[in-house]
Amino acid sequence: MNQVYEVKLDSFEGPLDLLLHLIHQYEIDIYDIPVAKITEQYMNYIHTMQQLELNIASEYLVMAATLIEIKSHMLLPNQEIDEEDEYMEDPRDELMQRLIEYRKYKEAAEKLKEKEEDANHTFTRPPVVFDEKVSKPPIIQGDVSIYDMIGALGKMMERKKWNEPLDTRIQRVDIPIEKRMDEVLQLVRDSKDGVAFENMFPYQSRSHIVVTFIALLELMKKKEVTCKQERHFESLFVYYLGDA
Repeated sequence: MNQVYEVKLDSFEGPLDLLLHLIHQYEIDIYDIPVAKITEQYMNYIHTMQQLELNIASEYLVMAATLIEIKSHMLLPNQEIDEEDEYMEDPRDELMQRLIEYRKYKEAAEKLKEKEEDANHTFTRPPVVFDEKVSKPPIIQGDVSIYDMIGALGKMMERKKWNEPLDTRIQRVDIPIEKRMDEVLQLVRDSKDGVAFENMFPYQSRSHIVVTFIALLELMKKKEVTCKQERHFESLFVYYLGDA
């Protein structure tokens, strides 16, 4: 009997954060959200998370239902309104206001974080002796979010035709997170030009995909590897941060 592999990720900040990510990624005007498009992309992310049996917070599913409801209202035929009738509210207004408020708080939090980091850098340290040998510039930690990684994972599974239920013909193999972290770290360390994100997932096995995904997040959290993307919708690459 197959066991359900559930993982709770603290990296998820909530459905509004995911919506802001999609708005930024697709360069959408927050004051004129194309609900059909944003709903489709949002559901793709939810579907990918469900395929991996990640423990999705109920608020994500509530937002999915809200988007579908707004979409259904937007599909209704426009009714003629007399001048004496009251203004008909746009069904997107409430969601738009929530996103604008959330974005304000998020930007404020980021500015406070930047001030904290600047304060931490005001302390002096002894001079560093550099090796005279010329070396490659160090890899700088990227700004790829967990949503970029989930999106890349969903596209990879679609491209490899892994949309069918995983682990249907492959025997489940439990892999300790720590062991997979060591394997991923060794793979990335041995590559000078980085490793394509999709090459981290060679097997159509849910347990292997989930453990690899969590191992990558843990290594990024420990600042041992970083995930970078040159432009939106381009391939992700994983780099070894080394002693940077």
